[in-house]
Amino acid sequence: MPVSKAQQKAVSKYMKENYDELKARIPKGQKEIIKSHAEAQGESLNAFINRAISETMKRDNAATE
Repeated sequence: MPVSKAQQKAVSKYMKENYDELKARIPKGQKEIIKSHAEAQGESLNAFINRAISETMKRDNAATE
């Protein structure tokens, strides 16, 4: 079923109010490798990237304490 213009507008507004966007550039072919790994862990690509960033930041912060 097609999404109405009102629904698109509502989703866009929600995303703008609740999320920041970040663009990363990676070498050709790396995206599929990362995506496959994320799926093997039962995660979306976005969830995996967020977890990888969070865990790395925790590890880095612990190393400086």
